[in-house]
Amino acid sequence: MLDVRRLQVLRAVVTSGTVTAAAAHLGYTPSAVSQQVAALEKQAGTALLERVGRGVRPTAAGLLLTEHAALISTALAQAESALADLRAGRTGRRSVRYFPTAGSTLMAPALAGLRAQHPGVRVDLELTDPEDPFQEVARGRADLAVVVAAQDRTGDGFRLVHLLDDPYAAVLPMGHPLAGKETIDLHELSGEQWVDSEPPGPCLLPVLDSCAAAGFSPDFVIQSEDYATAQGFVAAGLGVGLMPRLDCATSTPVSSYARSATPNRSG
Repeated sequence: MLDVRRLQVLRAVVTSGTVTAAAAHLGYTPSAVSQQVAALEKQAGTALLERVGRGVRPTAAGLLLTEHAALISTALAQAESALADLRAGRTGRRSVRYFPTAGSTLMAPALAGLRAQHPGVRVDLELTDPEDPFQEVARGRADLAVVVAAQDRTGDGFRLVHLLDDPYAAVLPMGHPLAGKETIDLHELSGEQWVDSEPPGPCLLPVLDSCAAAGFSPDFVIQSEDYATAQGFVAAGLGVGLMPRLDCATSTPVSSYARSATPNRSG
C-alpha cells in the first residue's frame, strides 16, 4: 500500500520543482525528502521523478500519483473538518424520545431552534414507552428523553436535568359559575362531574393527590387519554377537568381556564 505521507512529499517536490524547495516547505532536510521519494518509488515499482537541469519533473507515474495526492489531501482536510464539527455538536445524529403532549409545546419549537443553529444535526424523534420512558436511554438506543416527574429515577446510568414546572389549570365550560375566577380552590370542584384526561401514570397522579389533599376523590364520568378530546367534552358541558397549562394551549374556544391550587407537573 502506498504511504500517504510519502505521497504528500512527492506532491511538494512536484509543486515546488526542486527537492531543496520542497524540503524548506515541509521543514525536512533535502536528504530526508530524497529518501521519502526513493521509498515511494520502491513501493510504486517505477520512477516518479526525473532530473531536468537543476530541478526535477514528474514522470507519467509521478504526475498520476501527484494528482491523487491532491485528492487525498482534500479528503483528509474534509474528514478533519467533519470530525471537528461532530465533536462540537454541529453535525451528527441524535435520537430523542418524548411524551405525547410535549410534542407541539416543547419539542416542535426546540427542534426548530436546533435546526436553525445546527442544520447539520439530524434528530430522530419517537414517543417514549409509557411503561418505562427511561429504558431506551438506559440501554443506549436514545440520547435523550423528555419525561414527566422523574424525581424517583436516579442512579440508572443517566443524568436528570430539570426543564420546567408546568402548573395545572382547572378547565371549565363557558358559563360555569367558577369560570370567571382567576384562582380556584380544588374543594370548590368536589361536587362536580369530572372528565379524565390522563391515562394512569405520572400526569394523573398529581391530580388524584391534589384532590385527595382537598378532601375528595374526583368523580370521573368520562374517560379520555388526550387533552384535545377531554377539552371537547368539557366544552360540551359534560364535566370539568384539571390539565397541565402547556396542554391547554390547544384549547377549544368555548373552554375557559383558571389557575388551581395544585402541584406542578415537573419535567
